[in-house]
Amino acid sequence: MTRLKNRRGAAPLLALVVVALVCGGALAQRQLKATAGGRPEVKVELSGSVERGGARLPLDKVENVRPGEVLDWRIVSSNDGTADARDYKAVGHIPAGTALVAGSAAGENGSTVTYSIDGGKTFSTQPIVEQRQADGTVKKVPAPVSMYTEVRYEWSDALAAGGKLSASYRVRVK
Repeated sequence: MTRLKNRRGAAPLLALVVVALVCGGALAQRQLKATAGGRPEVKVELSGSVERGGARLPLDKVENVRPGEVLDWRIVSSNDGTADARDYKAVGHIPAGTALVAGSAAGENGSTVTYSIDGGKTFSTQPIVEQRQADGTVKKVPAPVSMYTEVRYEWSDALAAGGKLSASYRVRVK
């Protein structure tokens, strides 16, 4: 595992990044329904990178990350099974100490992107929070992107046997 330096709070974040890279499959949620005659077998790969000095560096090769840096995350799901994976969803975690970059979540093949502000219990295309007004009333308003904890990708079509899907998002180190 990479040696960590505690530099302005970056060590806990990098520890999460390294764990995420080693256990990438743990950050994806797989809901699969087997079809007759075969079985889906989805493998999930999570990779992260940061740009420094005009070069893109994999996060597992970086000793620490710095406040203000943008980390690029990519989730690649491959169905190595013999049947389509229906109702497949992939979830990317937004590590503590980072905030999602607005508009950066993208999935291929017409995926629907939803977000969670409660650790993945619920998802919405636009999470809502209650905000107390000056007069004491409560108004429902869009949650700030800084509150997002997960990003989920859902595809309307099945992940075909032998097929791949990818999704990506970016976070900024606080």
